[in-house]
Amino acid sequence: MLSTRGEKKASEPLRPDFALFDRAMENLYAPDKPDGAITLCIAENLLQWEAIRDKLRQIATTQAWPDWIAAYAPLAGHPEFRESVARFVSKHIAGTELKADHFYGSAGATAVIELTAMALGDPGDVAVFPAPAYQAYLPDINSKAGLERYDIRDYAGSFDGPFHPLSVAELDGALSKLGNRFRMLVLTQPDNPTGAIYSSEQLEIIADWCIDHRIHLVVNEIYALSQFSRDAADITNTSAYTSFLPLLERANCPYLHWWYSFSKDFGISGFRVGLLYSRNEDLRGAYTNFNAPHQISTLTQWLLAELLDDDEWVTAFQRNNKALLTEAYTTVTQALDAIDVPYTPARGSLFVWADFSRFLAEVTPEKSEALWRDIFDHTGVLLTAPGGLGQARAGWYRIVYSGVSPEALREAMRRLTTFLTP
Repeated sequence: MLSTRGEKKASEPLRPDFALFDRAMENLYAPDKPDGAITLCIAENLLQWEAIRDKLRQIATTQAWPDWIAAYAPLAGHPEFRESVARFVSKHIAGTELKADHFYGSAGATAVIELTAMALGDPGDVAVFPAPAYQAYLPDINSKAGLERYDIRDYAGSFDGPFHPLSVAELDGALSKLGNRFRMLVLTQPDNPTGAIYSSEQLEIIADWCIDHRIHLVVNEIYALSQFSRDAADITNTSAYTSFLPLLERANCPYLHWWYSFSKDFGISGFRVGLLYSRNEDLRGAYTNFNAPHQISTLTQWLLAELLDDDEWVTAFQRNNKALLTEAYTTVTQALDAIDVPYTPARGSLFVWADFSRFLAEVTPEKSEALWRDIFDHTGVLLTAPGGLGQARAGWYRIVYSGVSPEALREAMRRLTTFLTP
């Protein structure tokens, strides 16, 4: 017999598209398999895997391995790793000097989210997300911490502008419904799946609102460097990106926190390296003691510290990352433009958030899922399952453009547009 939570998880898959994903992985597209499946559903960035693989191999084979990688590291991460992380984030994301001892590392973004939820909320408390939002936020905050998810679905503004439409009006509405159960507000920028960002004024206003109401604000900048070239001809959203970190530092407030992971900007999701940054000493203490089962391997910490300390290489890698993401994004948007499919004007991330509702006989969640399955069955192109993102209206789909080769992406869009315009 299993525990109650074990019984629940035994029959509750993490994501609704995993069954079709397993089918797709059995016959993937390749030059010698031109009819194979193409997966545009998992938020991975594999566009520079060869470059980072070769760099890590060079570090591992030419640098002397330090003795500390054979031993346990401090629960928050080894000091050398945290110092390297602080230098990197300070220069490339924050633009202001950050304290190494305020960074805490865990085995992936999922662990960081889970541990933060465990430290900040009690079972039955609520984490609020501006929808649409990443599906797996729900299991991340709920499986162990027992927090519930509330999606803000309706906005006074729209996603057609340069910034995310979230305002205090929507936060007031959520608070009126949830009361003191409203424990955390989580923003992601660039957003998953819309690619939207927040202006500096928005961040200030939202932070002030959270502080006034004693609600924890966490900004997830896991896609901080996954932005598009602002001078690219096909990029319509050229708004300025503002990291939350300078505001967090200035405020020095126990209600403001920041998440990051190396999964997306560096394309190494399998390495499992996530970060929390907070000025809240009590949170850091609780997080440390929760973190024992979630530590990053010391070998991984050393490899990444060495890589991050080569700032010239990191700068070139991220410059190329931006160019490749811009090219991939425009491959998708140009194909959608050709068949008049609307999408949100993203500023970054790994996604296009597209509206296929005109291809539905009825705009319902059931018809939306049926179209998603039909697309896979007839084209071999697997988009992210349309459920679980909390969107207000059915018919919207997330297209991930960074987990396959440029050739495979072009083929996927050819198949998809042909299927939608018979």
